[in-house]
Amino acid sequence: MTRYFFTDVTTLLGRSLRHIGRSPDTIITTAITPIAMMLLFVYVLGGAIETGGQGKYVDYLLPGILLITIASGIAYTAYRIFLDMKGGIFERFQSMPIARSAVLWAHVLTSVVANLISLVVVIVVALIMGFRSGANVLDWLAVAGILFLFTLGLTWLAVIPGLTASSVEGASAFSYPLIFLPFISSAFVPTDSMPGPVRAFAEHQPVTSVVNTIRGLLENQPLGNDLWVALAWCLGLVAVAYVFAMSVYRSKIA
Repeated sequence: MTRYFFTDVTTLLGRSLRHIGRSPDTIITTAITPIAMMLLFVYVLGGAIETGGQGKYVDYLLPGILLITIASGIAYTAYRIFLDMKGGIFERFQSMPIARSAVLWAHVLTSVVANLISLVVVIVVALIMGFRSGANVLDWLAVAGILFLFTLGLTWLAVIPGLTASSVEGASAFSYPLIFLPFISSAFVPTDSMPGPVRAFAEHQPVTSVVNTIRGLLENQPLGNDLWVALAWCLGLVAVAYVFAMSVYRSKIA
């Protein structure tokens, strides 16, 4: 059964990736908003933002921009699932001898691949803008692992509106709060510059710990407790989102 599951996922993943290949504007659009934000903050607002002497602003800013890139990309996951639901593709697959969850896993892994490409594009633009890192190979692998877990968690979260939305707009609109969540975190400015209640929220929401962990890895700095808090948030998000998404999926195909 496990062997057939992986075969089914691989086949359906190829189908989804072919759709991405025929529509590269999806990846381009996903990267445009974060790149525009990075240009705006670095070249227009960066000179007025105090980061406590933590190097160039583009170096400070990049981790938050990477998370915004992921949040932008998962909107397309919900969109593609919504189209498959409304187009009857799910019902057609359920009539075939394939693993039931393979369809969702194919969409999720497609999102991971598409987001990976978008993240690489953003990092290349950041390098052109002057971003430099003291991270070694292990640090970069750790950054990739954190981004993978964050992408996986948000993608499973995106599955839920993709399955339940009644319109295209509703399927993708859920990502908007996620895109703006980094603004109330340490992504753009240190949290100690924020007023009390805002600072309390910023320091105890998942984006701050993930941003601090990625920033510390890229700058080859001590991570403290941020790494374990970030991992707890990411793994918890993956687990909770997966359980809820599969529950919704089963109720839809029952």
